[in-house]
Amino acid sequence: MCGIAGLFHTRDKPEFSRDLVERMNEVQHHRGPDEGGLHLEPGVALAHRRLSIIDLSTGQQPLFNEDGAVAVVFNGEIYNYRELVPELEACGHRFHTKSDTEVIVHAWEEWGEACVERFRGMFAFALWDRHRDTLFLARDRLGVKPLFYALLPDGTLAFGSELKVLMQHPQLDRRIDPCAVEEYFALGYVAEPRTIFLGARKLPPASTLVVRRGEPVPEPRAYWDVRFTLDNPMTLADASAELVERLRESVRLRMISEVPLGAFLSGGVDSSAVVAAMAQVSAEPVNTCAIAFDDAAFDESAFARQVADRYRTRHRVETVQSDDFDLIDTLAALYDEPYADSSAIPTYRVCQLARKHVTVALSGDGGDESFAGYRRYRLHLMEEKLRASLPLGVRRPMFGMLGRLYPKADWAPRVLRAKTTFQALARDSVQAYFHSVSILRDDQRRHLFSSAFRARLGGYGALEVFRRHAAAAGTDDPLALVQYLDLKTYLVGDINTKVDRASMAHSLEVREPLMDHPLVEWLASLSSGLKVKGQEGKYLFKKAMEPHLPNEVLYRPKMGFAVPLARWFRGPLRERVREAMLGDTLAATGLFNAEALRHLVDAHQSGARDYSAPLWTMLMFEAFLRTSGAGADAATNRGAA
Repeated sequence: MCGIAGLFHTRDKPEFSRDLVERMNEVQHHRGPDEGGLHLEPGVALAHRRLSIIDLSTGQQPLFNEDGAVAVVFNGEIYNYRELVPELEACGHRFHTKSDTEVIVHAWEEWGEACVERFRGMFAFALWDRHRDTLFLARDRLGVKPLFYALLPDGTLAFGSELKVLMQHPQLDRRIDPCAVEEYFALGYVAEPRTIFLGARKLPPASTLVVRRGEPVPEPRAYWDVRFTLDNPMTLADASAELVERLRESVRLRMISEVPLGAFLSGGVDSSAVVAAMAQVSAEPVNTCAIAFDDAAFDESAFARQVADRYRTRHRVETVQSDDFDLIDTLAALYDEPYADSSAIPTYRVCQLARKHVTVALSGDGGDESFAGYRRYRLHLMEEKLRASLPLGVRRPMFGMLGRLYPKADWAPRVLRAKTTFQALARDSVQAYFHSVSILRDDQRRHLFSSAFRARLGGYGALEVFRRHAAAAGTDDPLALVQYLDLKTYLVGDINTKVDRASMAHSLEVREPLMDHPLVEWLASLSSGLKVKGQEGKYLFKKAMEPHLPNEVLYRPKMGFAVPLARWFRGPLRERVREAMLGDTLAATGLFNAEALRHLVDAHQSGARDYSAPLWTMLMFEAFLRTSGAGADAATNRGAA
């Protein structure tokens, strides 16, 4: 795992400042502490920080082809590189290293832009071809690895693995994007392709960007998408058997390493299945690590221990205090833009623990999206049955009125918390799902934002992110549609972002077998009835793993990697929350309604409402403004459109 950075002038061939390029590279030193590399020539600069995993002795970057005309800087892993090497050698290419990186330069020479379609892995890379006067940027299919870029006023295209790389360039437009703020407070992250800054963009997953000197910079081009055909007629028994084999193959590919390797083991279905597969294909005991919590309501370590004992792993556990909230500013600086998933705290800690013993760790991320594990999927399917029974013209006024009149009852038994359900039934399917995953819902954001900021939004709403992806989904199956939406939004913007930054902060490479794109494609071909059956999510996955995992692990209620926010904000973080919410930093931006901020704090701390999720979202936004210096930009550029 590594960090990449660079500059490319789209019109001319100026000499770039070596000092600037070194600063861009060193700010991401944590991504690759083993080595650093630079290449500068007129109009081009490539930089790389290396975390050595494969071909420790000769895998340095930038890496060149035989005549030095093609160079690449690469973050990630090409898992099928050993299959591609003989194919490329048969075409006349000569390899001088044993690294997967060299496959990229020769694949570009042989297949051009289509080279990415041959790669199986997680990757973000920048390739410079002097003969074609072309810069080629690419990102993996599911957005595991990040890639940011910015077209600067002087015609320079800057790129890097983290937003902080671009922030080193004095020409970057660091005004806050109003639409990004709207997306953040709805979703808890800024959705691709936006960043929090007007001047920077994320390269979307499964996309490439080809920049030819002297030509306008085009829009990114998509080279892959998952299609939920649901037309595979496999029986449960056959699908279960094939799933186990596909999982083992995916895990086997991701165990290629020349450095110590292990796995996260949370005690949930996904990570437990990965560990089971690792143990079955490994001749040595698997290294596993888990985080325990001193609060039993959040602790899954006993279930992780069951799996560790069954497979006799080298298991390591560390207990995290339930008041482990000292990471707020650390996380804000780490993520570079507002990011509101509080499970970033235990994720940071488990990566910290793993790095003491291994350099590579396998995880179970991606399982909930492809296997349909989220509870919200089952609720959505129940709502869909009701929506199908009444036309929208009837539902909207009837349930809309009930949603407005019914009290918000966080304190009540779940069956009596009907307000959100009524609001969802008044909407169409995409709007309802967006409503269900929003941290602050439409009416809450309207109250939160100042009238001046709402005017700057010009009617833009974060729902448009979901509408855009839904239009490309190619399915009207209720479950497949929301799985597709999550693969395009939540998985990329939340899960992958969380794991990449938390792991890279500790120079740890994390690999995700459940995001193997052939596995994702195969699962998308299976009937939705194999994924959710009645009230059981991950039905196929659990059935397939019954011979390999304890029933207590497979069929217990999903817990999640959570922290006790509600208690923190009424207890040890009480004053910090009040100071952040009502202090000068947020007030100076002009983005928020002061009365709404005060209501969130007072209602939560009095116990009248549970506003822990909105408060954490606000707390991380305030920390971002302070740690990035963007608060001053927000205050002085209120007119940015």
